[in-house]
Amino acid sequence: MSFVRELVEDFFSRERKFSGVERELEVPFTGKIVSIVGPRRAGKTWFFYSLLQKLENPMYVDFEDVAFSHLRPEEFFDVIKIFTEVKYGPKSLLLDEIQALHGWGSLVRSLHDRGYRVFLTGSSSKLLPKEVSTELRGRTITYLLLPFSFREFVRARRVEVSPLSFEGRGEILRLLKEYLTYGSYPEVVLASDKQRILREYMDTIFYRDFVERHKIKSMEFGRFLFEFAFQNFSREISLRKIKRSFPAGVSFKTLYDYVDKIQDTLAVFFLEKYSGSVYLRRSWPRKLYVCDLGISEFLGFSPDLGRRMENCVYLELMRRRNHHPWLEIFYFRDQAGEVDFVLKEGTSVRQLIQVTYASSRDEVEDRELKSLLRAGKKMGCENLLVITWDYEGEEVWEGRRLKLVPLWKWLLTPEPAVI
Repeated sequence: MSFVRELVEDFFSRERKFSGVERELEVPFTGKIVSIVGPRRAGKTWFFYSLLQKLENPMYVDFEDVAFSHLRPEEFFDVIKIFTEVKYGPKSLLLDEIQALHGWGSLVRSLHDRGYRVFLTGSSSKLLPKEVSTELRGRTITYLLLPFSFREFVRARRVEVSPLSFEGRGEILRLLKEYLTYGSYPEVVLASDKQRILREYMDTIFYRDFVERHKIKSMEFGRFLFEFAFQNFSREISLRKIKRSFPAGVSFKTLYDYVDKIQDTLAVFFLEKYSGSVYLRRSWPRKLYVCDLGISEFLGFSPDLGRRMENCVYLELMRRRNHHPWLEIFYFRDQAGEVDFVLKEGTSVRQLIQVTYASSRDEVEDRELKSLLRAGKKMGCENLLVITWDYEGEEVWEGRRLKLVPLWKWLLTPEPAVI
């Protein structure tokens, strides 16, 4: 055997207790393999620690631990035997950093076929939704774990929010501004030296998840594209604009290739424009969003709370897709105006969302409301929402009702209320 029994026994002898903020992601304990994917440092391992308290006879394995570094897939059954000898017969297997094991797909399929309840996590640099689907061939349900939601952020800060008083409302807005500025990586939220940690995250994502994984040859353009993304979030971007912005010049072939690969880090997302034509939806331009706003702050981007609010709303919608798998997210733009988010389920447009940095009705621009109304009429959607900084109300325009809700209130709403 290529592993050392003493190291395996030592690994299983260590107690792992979850402490910290309970994540809101709920996964069903069904007959499917459960895969948890997400950007690096979002908290996937700690999420596994929390599951250890909820599962029957769980067995946790970290494939990046030295005890399993040279393991072959067929030897994993000897690991199960050792675990049974020192603890109990496992029924649930939590396999962390599974991508470190060569041939992991065949092993996971074999474990599932033998009746084990299997949970997987992996670094975004190696375990991606498309790779999970290829390896596990319809046997898995995949969930996205992002850095803290605002609800989780508030709990991590151990603050009791009370919007009923002026002081309480002010405290919520202060926390929200911090959330939009420094982001919500779990380690960063409670750290005093936030910039140092964010610098480490930025370098790790860039080098390990982008450069090393994809064997990036043009480091100069790779670094430019990475920083360009984190400085241009919540903006409509065309490939020609990216090409023009890079002073050294780059071919469209390289540009398409690198744009596709940077999305594999799960740190950058490109949102398609809503259209009835598949061709137009898949084409460019697209809107750009990032997984966390802290890195953008580190790169010295000037504060623009309106764009930060929009990026925050996008991430919250992505979280809510975990429990609404048919939900599709788009943006809409035509010659008359733009709508930030179009939420579609099946053949129906369920909700349109506009995001604006406004603290009073006077600060809400009529053109944004008119764009929302025109798009709602065009798509046959009556559910029209405007997310503001701190203004709440309802209005009726042209016989159609618009609801205006502060961002903090929308973010603190329990997750199932997606639309």
